Parts: sequence; structure tokens; C-alpha cells
Amino acid sequence: MPLRIAFDLDGVLADMESELVRQAELLFGEPMTRRLQERGDADPADTGTEGQAAAEAAPDNLQPLIRLNMTSRQQRKLWRHVESIENFWQTLEELEPGVIPRLAAMATERRWEIIFLTKRPETVGATAQVQSQLWLQSKGFTLPSVYVVQGSRGRIAAALALDIVVDDRPENCLDIVVDSKARAILVWREDESHLPAAARRLGIGVVKSVGECLDILTELDSPAREQPGVMNRVMRLLGLKEPANA
Repeated sequence: MPLRIAFDLDGVLADMESELVRQAELLFGEPMTRRLQERGDADPADTGTEGQAAAEAAPDNLQPLIRLNMTSRQQRKLWRHVESIENFWQTLEELEPGVIPRLAAMATERRWEIIFLTKRPETVGATAQVQSQLWLQSKGFTLPSVYVVQGSRGRIAAALALDIVVDDRPENCLDIVVDSKARAILVWREDESHLPAAARRLGIGVVKSVGECLDILTELDSPAREQPGVMNRVMRLLGLKEPANA
């Protein structure tokens, strides 16, 4: 049977954060890029009351923008501004240019069933789902299946009988491991010293990029008898005892 694979959008394929920084600079007239870089030098676990305020300011269906180092009031104002931008979700760039057409080509060649998951809030213009579909199509993935979802990614993975889910948030990957039979792959672009210790212990695969993830999926989908050494390495990385499509 073909692999059934889900990809998160923001932070995995789409560069939401850079556009939010740009919009914040336009809105507040402050050098948010510099503030973002300064925040990147700090320990992300050391958020204190600032992190709590950011969580309160963020929409229920998106992660708080702690890395932007903004006040809760600024974050609320930023999200109201974003929601007023017509078809905002179509303005984003790819995080890894060319990776979406590569994914499309691989899915066609290997008959993978691909879906895209997102928690994007609605903005002026088309629905978040339609904007996401049009964005993926413009980047080279025709007829994309997009689900705007809430709640546990693990329960979603179980309900859709997914084999693998690719996400950039450790808590989502944990949900997948706990609440479904799907395998989670975490795209972690930050320093590995900040990686939650439980990730690998729980069998969550960790990659630096979507490109690396696609390399692994290609090897995972290859017959074990052809490349036993590679397959063993991939299975160890993902915490698998057997190929996900076995």
C-alpha cells in the first residue's frame, strides 16, 4: 500500500515567521528582525512571564510568537493586523525553495498519498483552506488536500490512518506518538542542544530540513532487501521496527 503522509505547513514548508516579522516592523516601526536575532541568542526554555504573556496573546490555534520577543499587547495587535490582510496565507515564501515541487514529483512517482495540516486562522479573502491550496499549487503541488484542523495531531493521524506526520513542533509529534500508530518526524532547524530530550527517546525522528526528511522517506519506502544498511539506519532514526508501509 502507498504511504499516507501528512505535512504541517507553517514552520515546515511555509515561512510564516519571516512574514510576521516583516508585518510587525511595518506595524510598529521597530527593527523586529534585530529583536528576533537577539532572542535567538537566548535560551528558548527561559521564557518566564514573557512566554506566558505571549501564549495568552496568540490565537488559540497558533503557537505564541515568543521568538519575536514582543509584548502580549503587540502580539494581539499583530494578529488582528494579519487577519485584516486579504489572502495573507498566499503571500508566504517556501522555507526551502524547490522542496514542494520535489515532494510533488516524489509523491507522483511513488504513489504516496499526501495531505497538508494547518491551524491557520481566517483572514480577509478566501478561506484559510483555499488560500493554502492555492499557495501549494503556486509552488508546484497540484490538487493539494489541505485540512485546517484543531485539537490533537495524534487523534487526527489516527482518524485519517496516516503512516507518517511531519511537523516542526515537539508537542505535536508527542501527540502523534501517544495517540496514533503513525510515525512522527520533527523538523528541528534550531540548535540540537535545545531539542527536547524526550523526542528521540520516544521514537520521534528528527531532521534538520524537509529535504533531509524526503531523503529518509525515499529510503523508508524502498524495499529493505535492496538497501539493508540504509534501511536499518532509517528505521533506527525513526524508531521503527519495520517499514511504516509493511
